[in-house]
Amino acid sequence: MIPSATTQLLLCLSPDWSAPSGHLQRFERAAFDAWQPVGAEIPVALGRNGMAWGRGLHPPTGGLEKCEGDGRAPAGVFAITALFGYADASALPTSPRLPYHRAQPDLKCVDDPASAHYNCLVDGLAQPRDWASWEDMLRQDGRYALGAVVAHNSKPPVPGAGSCIFLHVWESPATPTAGCTAMALPHMRDIALWLDGAWAPLLVQLPEAEFARRQAEWGLPRR
Repeated sequence: MIPSATTQLLLCLSPDWSAPSGHLQRFERAAFDAWQPVGAEIPVALGRNGMAWGRGLHPPTGGLEKCEGDGRAPAGVFAITALFGYADASALPTSPRLPYHRAQPDLKCVDDPASAHYNCLVDGLAQPRDWASWEDMLRQDGRYALGAVVAHNSKPPVPGAGSCIFLHVWESPATPTAGCTAMALPHMRDIALWLDGAWAPLLVQLPEAEFARRQAEWGLPRR
């Protein structure tokens, strides 16, 4: 399940399918070697209604599937494809090693299933506007001050299967999200600057019981 090219992994686990919070641990490995933890385990906020199976690298599961507006974070295995933030990339402590989108007033994530740009980051000035709903990537709060794009429901996106899934900064430890995975800004910064596209990073996100069931088959880290 975990490709041999992947040598960076974020493992996010929750107590059960309905839990709105969990914990996340970074791992690294040399090719075909055992996974080794990086840093400490950190707390994260998840969807207000817990998790449901998303569309990622994992095979179909037959369980509850994520859909637009369900308030659930996607469970499964997902590529991490890009970073975003309010600051210019040159202002970060080290240069990002994934594509970086600076959040400008016209940077949007389209969450309208009827749009040809559904589940895509777009420049609202450069694209013909065919969407009725969207997320502003330059917010008035700090929740998108720094974040990462999770490739859930991509290539191609299925309309209505969920959109705009990110790692980002939380509002507070006790505040769940609409479906993303959120954490304290210092932890988000550590992760963003650790991620390296050359290492094909993945997010594995599961309830604890599903992790135990799939750990050996999927080649996940031991805990």
